[in-house]
Amino acid sequence: MCKPNLILNCDFFSLRRCFVWSIVCLLNSPYGLYAQKDDLSADELKQLSIEELMSIEVTSVSRLPEKLSKTASAIQVVTGEDILKYGATNIPEALYLAGNLQIAQKGSHSWGVTARGFNTDLANKMLVLIDGRTVYTPLFSGVFWDRQDYLLEDIDQIEVISGPGGTLWGANAVNGVINITSKGAKETQGLFLEGSVGNELKTLVSTRYGGKIAPNIHYRAYAKYGKRDGTVFSDSVDARDSWLIKQGGFRVDAEKENSNFTLQGDLYQNDSDLISGETSEIIGGNVLARWSHTFNDSSNLRLQTYFDQTDLLLPTAPFIVNGMELAPAGTFKDKLTTYDIDFQHRFELGSINRVIWGLGYRHTHDQVTNSPALGFLPEVLKQNLFSIFVQDEIKVFRDFFVAIGTKLEHNDYTGYVLEPNCRIRKTIGKNWMIWSAISRAVRAPSRVDRDITQGTPPNFVLLKGSSEFRTETVIASELGVRGKIMSKGTASVSFFYNQYDHIRSTVLDPEVIFPLTFQNGLEGVTYGFELNVSYQPAYWWQLTTSYTLLHQDLKVKNGQTDFNNTYNETADPEGQFLFRSTFSLPLGISVNGAFRWVDELPINNSGTQETVPSYAELDARVAWDANDKISFSVAGRNLLHNDHIEYGATTPTRQAIERSVYVKMALRF
Repeated sequence: MCKPNLILNCDFFSLRRCFVWSIVCLLNSPYGLYAQKDDLSADELKQLSIEELMSIEVTSVSRLPEKLSKTASAIQVVTGEDILKYGATNIPEALYLAGNLQIAQKGSHSWGVTARGFNTDLANKMLVLIDGRTVYTPLFSGVFWDRQDYLLEDIDQIEVISGPGGTLWGANAVNGVINITSKGAKETQGLFLEGSVGNELKTLVSTRYGGKIAPNIHYRAYAKYGKRDGTVFSDSVDARDSWLIKQGGFRVDAEKENSNFTLQGDLYQNDSDLISGETSEIIGGNVLARWSHTFNDSSNLRLQTYFDQTDLLLPTAPFIVNGMELAPAGTFKDKLTTYDIDFQHRFELGSINRVIWGLGYRHTHDQVTNSPALGFLPEVLKQNLFSIFVQDEIKVFRDFFVAIGTKLEHNDYTGYVLEPNCRIRKTIGKNWMIWSAISRAVRAPSRVDRDITQGTPPNFVLLKGSSEFRTETVIASELGVRGKIMSKGTASVSFFYNQYDHIRSTVLDPEVIFPLTFQNGLEGVTYGFELNVSYQPAYWWQLTTSYTLLHQDLKVKNGQTDFNNTYNETADPEGQFLFRSTFSLPLGISVNGAFRWVDELPINNSGTQETVPSYAELDARVAWDANDKISFSVAGRNLLHNDHIEYGATTPTRQAIERSVYVKMALRF
């Protein structure tokens, strides 16, 4: 019998041993490897073949549907089937399946997610979209991942670009884009019910019903309730950071001749217990409308608008330094309202130019109620963002394409910013493509950079934003190749070299010492590569493996100073490895597993040589489809250890992520 607890924290040299042992665990099934094709039903064979994987359509690279095999970008796709097969229960867990992301879970309801580095407490260099709706907060230009939930059964796919996407998507798409798209209402007809219970996932109940109003008008509505246990501190004491979610939503799709219209929305409430014993509450909702029209095979347009509002209530602890209380406890509140409209138009000029252009406008109204220990000044801030972009893909030869484009944005903090890019792709033979790109992307200042005050007058002020903070920039150079390995495999590899300037630094005034302020005093480079290989030994067995290597060199610019951000911005693993295996066995049984190894990472804010130890973990799921209406499954996450640490300084409050096991039943009618 396989004993996962024999696998300890793996360093690089013992990775191969851990890898082999994890495969043994995955294969430890009573059916072994002897399933016969005639014994499998159509549902059991629904996993994508290698040809189908290469033909997956993605939209994140060019804002237009195109085959994955033809994209001039470092992109990986997590399909809706992948999410269900590997037992993910929320969006951050699903993102672990993308080998080109660096993910660190900090607590029960807190994650850091990035690509190609800069994974801090408030990671701010990734753009995240859900059905075209941007979900980052202007407070820190990042994502509150506990706000982003969905009925995972209804997710179509998650496209993950590592590398700049500013030309088409705008500011903050510095190191990558995560584009989450849901299935159409027509694909989710009937009644769906699911229930899960486990040691960490205490309760998860979801339901969805889809129907049609007319032959060309379909709808669905869903509701979801979940309760999760908290993590533990590094000494195994309960951290008391449990998490409760309640969410519901709808989608309506209408089709008429060459036009499509979508109306969708969500409402949610999240109650997150904090290690201080208080509870943070988030209530929010959004409504999105999208209309598209196709004129002919070479021309279409799309108009989209959405409204989004969130209310955050966050208890803040007293601000204490060396046993002295400099600011009492309080409650920080934030109400953020966003209005957004986006237009894009595609057309062709002759037979060699494919042009896409668009306009965008976003208005945000942010109103905070400051606490003694945390605040933003001014308390009420209205901001406007205008943008225009254009990109032309030119067919130079039959198998050689060049895409040139740029985006021009205007924000209220720094004015105009320009984000150009050039991408080249060349087909080699029948099965391979080589591509290269050079891009400029920016991160616009957030309220943390400009307006934060840690400690509010008349209390002691430790940290204050700076009106002089400017835009962070990156010039990224990329080279990649993608193609088929014989008839059973695919491979892609991308190399990157990024040059960063004006990165955030923390400045200590030598005359008054406090408050600290933010400046743009850092510069540096990152470089590395990302490898992804898929192989299908048999129609019932599929393997995927990914490896990323990242090197970072961040330094203080000449004439500048920095208190600790040189360390704070580079808390990333140098290497990480992901291996996934999917089996479709007789009698409706499937066995799936994902093994990951993450290198040690520096502890941010420490200014020392301390690290978070490397770790290896295994997620697995065994499912039985009794028939086409009912299924049962048991899934486990982090199975190799009782708990492990993914992030954080070596303090008594550093949190460890525990082993999780749950059972699930799903009904479809």
